[in-house]
Amino acid sequence: MIPVSKPFLPPQSEYNSYLNGIWNRQWLTNMGPLASELEIKLKEFLKLDHLLFVSNGTIALQMAIKALNLRGEIITTPFSFVATTSCIVWENCTPVFVDIDPKSLNIDAGKIEDSITENTSAILATHVYGNPCDVDQIEKIAKKYNIKVIYDAAHAFGVMLRGKSIFEYGDISTCSLHATKLYHSGEGGLIITKNKDILKKLSYIRNFGFNGPEDFAELGINGKNSEFHAAMGLSNLPYVNEIIDKRRFLTERYMKNLQNVKGVIPIWNLDASKNYAYFPIVFETEDLLLACVDKLKKNEIYARRYFYPSLSSSLPYVDKKDLSITEDVAKRVACLPLYFDLSREEVDLICRLILRIQNN
Repeated sequence: MIPVSKPFLPPQSEYNSYLNGIWNRQWLTNMGPLASELEIKLKEFLKLDHLLFVSNGTIALQMAIKALNLRGEIITTPFSFVATTSCIVWENCTPVFVDIDPKSLNIDAGKIEDSITENTSAILATHVYGNPCDVDQIEKIAKKYNIKVIYDAAHAFGVMLRGKSIFEYGDISTCSLHATKLYHSGEGGLIITKNKDILKKLSYIRNFGFNGPEDFAELGINGKNSEFHAAMGLSNLPYVNEIIDKRRFLTERYMKNLQNVKGVIPIWNLDASKNYAYFPIVFETEDLLLACVDKLKKNEIYARRYFYPSLSSSLPYVDKKDLSITEDVAKRVACLPLYFDLSREEVDLICRLILRIQNN
């Protein structure tokens, strides 16, 4: 079987060496020494001044909304994982969907202003498949209307834009370290801000609002992560460059084999590096996509319709909105298998099956 994704696992002996320390210390959670060490090493690796390790990427988004005191409407993308929208609703705000750019698949920054009202408090945009949004245009809009910007950078670990981490953009950026991501801690997330005051507030929020054993500074939540997850993050971190290199090789193999595919690959931001987190194809038609996905499945190969259906038309807890580009793309896009252990031969097989279907 070839799944769409498979987690990278370090040598078990390296993970076990961290576990031995956990057993000796008997400090399992509450920002223990491994969680603190991971934060430091991630800041060094990503060249960031501030960063918090939290329990997952969803909590990171909820913490970001809470830390910025957002109310009312938050402009967002309908082409993302459900957590991008559900976090907005969970925090008692209203998502306002804006259609996507058909080439990058990110929120169309040129359409954002038309959706801004007196109730708009922020823009929450996703770097889809790790591909950076039009951060310059979004920043101009945010300044013009005095609203906040959160970036859901769940897919964007390691991406650089004009020489600096994509996580440096916006008021707050968040990232997922879920097991399906190219770099992971099993379960986990990151929250990043350049603002020291916001960082301090977030650190309180992460730990129930505690400001000492018997004092509270903020309304908080349990956003902490465990030493076991930190151990996985520390074990995996030395392999990130090797993981990206392998994914690059596999992506280039896909690109070479699928030069004549009846579909398009989203256009990557020309100023940004790639982390090769996903390999999406927007097929010419939904019928072709379904035929290819079915053929792959019959051969125990699993592509994923990621993201389908559109959030603007499928969620029972938000008002539905007809966004033509998003609806069209969501029906035609699929991500092909891509992970460290995937072989060149398996990529070749996947490509042969797709080309055989489209050429029938």
